[in-house]
Amino acid sequence: MQVNAIKMPQGVVIIPTYNEIENIQNIITVTMSLPDYFHVLVVDDNSPDGTAARVRILQQQFPNRLFLEVRKQKEGLGTAYVHGFRWALDRAYTHIFEMDADFSHNPMDLPLLLQACEEGAAMSIGSRYVTGVNVVNWPLNRVLLSYFASVYVRFITRMKIRDTTAGFICYRREVLENIRLDNIRFIGYAFQIEMKYRAFVSGFKIVEVPIIFTDRTQGESKMSNGIIKEAVFGVITLRIKQLLNKL
Repeated sequence: MQVNAIKMPQGVVIIPTYNEIENIQNIITVTMSLPDYFHVLVVDDNSPDGTAARVRILQQQFPNRLFLEVRKQKEGLGTAYVHGFRWALDRAYTHIFEMDADFSHNPMDLPLLLQACEEGAAMSIGSRYVTGVNVVNWPLNRVLLSYFASVYVRFITRMKIRDTTAGFICYRREVLENIRLDNIRFIGYAFQIEMKYRAFVSGFKIVEVPIIFTDRTQGESKMSNGIIKEAVFGVITLRIKQLLNKL
């Protein structure tokens, strides 16, 4: 597939940020090296380290491809993405991507996610586990936690997805139009599970694309015990709601 042959409307890569000054310029520069099809929207939670200010400087270099939304305070990953989804749906984007700012997701893999959706998927996932365990620089306990979290989620939800907590995703527009964004409950780790589950129960075709996940080398992880707890109990809540037709 020739990505640069795709015509308007564009696809947009949503990157949520909080204190990512060490990564934001590099991740934007690399993403901007891709064909013009790929736009970027940074959703910054008023980072005190100047992340948004750095993006504004970069906007002068990429005026028609780089966009910025600054929220008043840190409100969680899920709400940042929902904010970005609404922004994208207000503009005629046909493909909307999720990607981290810290290079754990390689921007060079974005065309692979796009290709999967162009070939029939409604949602494509950059998967760490679909062809084994493709994780670099994580300690063993973190790998085991992530891997068995996905096993747990598959058991509860009956989804056939190997990497249920992945955050490197391409949605076709109609998926986000169908999912009722007002009903998204979770804001942390469980948000990624909830989005996949809502797409799954809506009958959308989901495809996993193998990637290599590399842990961040700059900045600090946003993972916490509260986020993990939300995921563990949130999965059960999602399943119960679906069984009661209240999802």
